[in-house]
Amino acid sequence: MDAAVRPVAGEGGEAAPLIVHVVYRFDVGGLENGVVNLINRLPRARYRHAVVALTEVTEFRRRIRRDDVAFHALGKREGQDWGLYRRLWRLFRTLRPALVHTRNVATLEAQIPAFLAGVPCRVHGEHGWDVHDLDGRRYARLRRWVSLLVHRHVALSLQIRAYLHDVVGLPEDAVEQIYNGVDLERFSPQGPVAALPADRDWAGAFVVGWVGRMEAVKNPLGLVRAFLHLRAADAELGRRLRLVMVGDGPLRTEAERLLREAGADGAAWLPGRRDDIPELMRRFHLFVLPSLAEGVCNTVLEAMACGVPVVATAVGGNRELVADRAAGALVPPGDEIALADAIAAYVRDPVLRRIHGAIARRMTEHRFGIEAMVQAYDRLYAGLLARRGLALAG
Repeated sequence: MDAAVRPVAGEGGEAAPLIVHVVYRFDVGGLENGVVNLINRLPRARYRHAVVALTEVTEFRRRIRRDDVAFHALGKREGQDWGLYRRLWRLFRTLRPALVHTRNVATLEAQIPAFLAGVPCRVHGEHGWDVHDLDGRRYARLRRWVSLLVHRHVALSLQIRAYLHDVVGLPEDAVEQIYNGVDLERFSPQGPVAALPADRDWAGAFVVGWVGRMEAVKNPLGLVRAFLHLRAADAELGRRLRLVMVGDGPLRTEAERLLREAGADGAAWLPGRRDDIPELMRRFHLFVLPSLAEGVCNTVLEAMACGVPVVATAVGGNRELVADRAAGALVPPGDEIALADAIAAYVRDPVLRRIHGAIARRMTEHRFGIEAMVQAYDRLYAGLLARRGLALAG
């Protein structure tokens, strides 16, 4: 699925350098949302952009507000698709980008055709792990080999930066750490609130919220089981609890089955994908992220920006985002009883919830604003282009 591109000219009439962002699949997700924010907010006169998805491009592309961005879906087959390398090489030769930015290990090997196609600047971002590689060691050797072709690595968290240095063996000056940023105007405690379905009783309810892709590494079933445990362990507390899980994925059907078999489907709402995430988050009393591994989670930052405290597992970047016992609580991964206990503490103590929610908002204002992220990538791109004699317009 390709879209026509109208080159953006700089002040002197020359075309701005083209940045090609390579992702596995361009669909709803934190990584992809970061690409959207970057393209929408980087200075239009300084850069052009294209998005290359190794598999497919979905309607998620409509979140990009610029009308000059091309989208290319390469239809990668399951398993090793050797023809993909040739398709990437041909595409890079056709587009002639100034910089290719790959993201996560699923796209890392795209650096090889980028090098062979003569792309002058090459960046790779590490956003986190999947359920088959929770500590990142499975592909450490691949990362080490391909790093010889990469001019700059971007780690989304301090934990990932340490991994790239200590495990992969990259020199410290080869890695730049840039946090995801959150739109503090769109995600704010003030603003419209979503209407919840009228076929459920929300009066006096405590709403536990989750937003994400329902896949194993995010562990949505762990949250469902913790919710069911609380309902069974404390009848009074359980009557107040409501669960809202926004998103789709392979585990959604199983989550619905667990709730239905426990007779709790009337206390839960799983609407699938939604476009009104800020409005929904303002209805949450608590945001819960039970991931088994995590980079820097956009939805955690979005909930914090809405003034909602967060209970998360103590993995990856969660430990850098959530100030334990200040803006939320951290629990061990896979421990559903600890997760349930942490949720119960906020249900029983509304003052604690309000204090931690206010601190969460202040933390995002001071450390995780989207403008800081955009400026960091602007400096990174501009510095690499300048070192290779590629001038920026504007």
